[in-house]
Amino acid sequence: MNIVKTFTLLSEEDIYLFKEGKHYRLYEKMGSHSVEKDGVKGVYFSVWAPHAMKVSVIGNFNHWNSQDHILFPRWDGSGIWEGFIAGLTWGTLYKYAIETKGKILEKSDPFALSWEQNLQAASMISTTWFDWEDQDWISQRAARNNLDSPISVYEMHLGSWCRNEDNAEKFLNYREIAEKLVPYILEIGFTHVEFMPVMEFPYDPSWGYQITGFYAATSRFGSPQDLMYLIDILHQNNIGVLLDWVPSHFPGDANGLYLFDGTPLYEYADPQKGFHPDWKSYIFDYGKNEVKSFLISNALFWLDRYHVDGLRVDAVTSMLHLDYSRKEGEWTPNIEGGNVNLEAKAFLQELNLAIKDQYKEDVITIAEESSDFPKLTKSVALGGVGFNMKWMMGWMHDTLYYFKQNQDKRSIFHHKLTFASMYANKENYMMPLSHDEVVHGKASLIYKMSGDEWQKFANLRALYVYMFTSSGAKLLFMGNEFGQTSEWNFKQSLDWHLLNFPIHKGLQDLVKDLNSLYKNETALYENQFNKNGFEWIEADDAEKSVYTYLRKGKRKEDALMTVLNLSKDVFDYQIGVDSETDWEVIFNSDEVRYGGSGVEATIFKKEKTKWMNRSNSIFINLPPLAGIILKKQIIETKKIEDQ
Repeated sequence: MNIVKTFTLLSEEDIYLFKEGKHYRLYEKMGSHSVEKDGVKGVYFSVWAPHAMKVSVIGNFNHWNSQDHILFPRWDGSGIWEGFIAGLTWGTLYKYAIETKGKILEKSDPFALSWEQNLQAASMISTTWFDWEDQDWISQRAARNNLDSPISVYEMHLGSWCRNEDNAEKFLNYREIAEKLVPYILEIGFTHVEFMPVMEFPYDPSWGYQITGFYAATSRFGSPQDLMYLIDILHQNNIGVLLDWVPSHFPGDANGLYLFDGTPLYEYADPQKGFHPDWKSYIFDYGKNEVKSFLISNALFWLDRYHVDGLRVDAVTSMLHLDYSRKEGEWTPNIEGGNVNLEAKAFLQELNLAIKDQYKEDVITIAEESSDFPKLTKSVALGGVGFNMKWMMGWMHDTLYYFKQNQDKRSIFHHKLTFASMYANKENYMMPLSHDEVVHGKASLIYKMSGDEWQKFANLRALYVYMFTSSGAKLLFMGNEFGQTSEWNFKQSLDWHLLNFPIHKGLQDLVKDLNSLYKNETALYENQFNKNGFEWIEADDAEKSVYTYLRKGKRKEDALMTVLNLSKDVFDYQIGVDSETDWEVIFNSDEVRYGGSGVEATIFKKEKTKWMNRSNSIFINLPPLAGIILKKQIIETKKIEDQ
C-alpha cells in the first residue's frame, strides 16, 4: 500500500519558469524539504524524471523497498514526481527508485543537501539553516569585490592543504581547517581564498571536478553547517571566499545524473556533444530549459545559502567549443557553420545576467578559459558573455616558459614577458599560478625555475614581483607561497616543515610583503583593468634581460616603477624618468631576509639626461635575478628654484 500523501510546494508559476529555463531558485522547491501536512511533520520530495514509468522513495526508513513510497506524477506535463512522507527527519538516507522500461534505477537526489561517503552514496535529508554572523562583511562586499580593489586569491584544495597531525591519512574537518586557515591568511595577506570544488564527488583523484551532488557540501569534511562556519569565520576576518563551480560536465556514476530517468535527461543525447572524450564524462544539455534552471539555480544556491562571494567557472573553453578535444569528423558545426556551442554561450550569458540581477556587483564570476574567445568579460548588453574576469592562461604559460630558460637563452625569449601587455586590456584578467601547473609531471613551481637552488629561489622571487606588479588580479596555489618542492599530491598535506629552512621562510615573507604592497599601494590596483594603469619604460632590453615599467593609480602623482633584472649579473643601470620627479626604492627581492644575496638597490646618480624617451635619468645598482620597486616622489618646482 502506498503511504505517500499528496503535497506540493510548486506553484503554477514555478512550473512555468522551470519549463522556460527561468526558475533560478529551484532549490527552494525541489529535492527534500521538511514540512508539515495536516499537523503531521514529515518530508516533501520532488524530482524531475519525465520519462519514468514510476518513481518511489527508498531508504533506510523502508529497507530500500521500492513498493511502499511511490510518488505522484504532476498533471501539468512538467515531468515532476512529488509527495509527502510522514515521520522522516534530518539524517534519513534515501534515493529515488526510478522505474524505466525493464529496469529500476536507484538515483541519489540531484537537489540533496548532503550525501553519504561511498561510491554509490545515498542522499541524506538535511538543512542549510545556519546562524550567520557575517553581516558586516556582506554589507561591505561590493567594495571588496570591486575591480578597482586589490584581489589576491589563495587557491586551495581542502583535503591536502593540511592534514591531521596525529594521522596523516585523516582529513581535517571544516571547523579544524577554519582554526588554522584564518590566522594563516591574515598573516600572509591574501584578500580571498578559492576552494577547489566542495560539492559532493565520489572519486578523490578527480580533485572534486567530477561532481555528483551539485547542491551538497561534501561530507568528507563535515556537515553543511560546518562549511558555513568556515565561510562565516573567514568573512568575519574580512577574507572573501570563491568556489570552483563545474557546470561543464558530470561523471557517469550509476547513482548520479547520467541517464537519470533511463534517457539522456541532463546530458546531450548526441555523443558528439554529450560525451567528453578527455574526462570520460557527460556534458550538460545547455539547450534544455529545465537543465538551465537546474544549473543557474545551483550557482545562486551557493551564493545564497553559503554566502559565497564569487564563482570560478571551470572548463569554460570546453563548454564553448564544439570541437574541443575532438578531431575532424567527431563534431558537428552549429547552425551558423562554426565551432561555438551557441547554447552554452547563451547559458553562460543567462547565468551572469541572473547573478548580476540578484547580487548586482556584490559577487564576481571568473572564467577558466584558455582560448581567445572574444568578449568573455564584456557585458551581455555589448555582446559579451558577462564574466567579471577570466584567467590569463597565456600569461601563465609564457611566464613559466621564460623562467625555465637558462641565462644564455633568455635574450632569445625576452618578449615572452612583454607579449601579454599587447592584449592585457582586451579582457579583465586574473593572473593565475594555479594547481594545474604543479601536477602530472610538470614539476613544482620552484623546480620549474632555472639554475641552481639559490638561482631557482631568486627566479621565483623575481617572478612574484613581476606578477604582483603587473596589471590584473592575482591567484596563487597553496604551497607556492613558500616554495613547495614536490608536486602537489592530493593524498597528503603540504610540506609545512619546509618553513624551518630560511630560504623557504624568506620566500613566504616575500609573498606576505608583496600582498601588503598590493593592498596598500593604489597604483597597483586602481587601474588594474584599464590601459591607464600600465606603461612600459623599457620593454626591449633583451641583451641585459631587464624590464622596466610603471604602474599608475588614478592620481597623476601616484605611480610605482618595477625594474626586473632577470640575469645573474650585478650592474649599474640607467633608467629614463620624467622631469620634476624623484624615485625611492621601496622593495628589493634580493634582500637577505627573503633569501637573497643582499645587494642593495641604490639610486646613486640623477641627471638631466634624456633617456628612454624621457627627459631625465636615474642610475641604479641592480641586484641579480631580482625585482625592485620604486615609488614616485613629486618634486615641487618652486622649492627647486629657491635652492
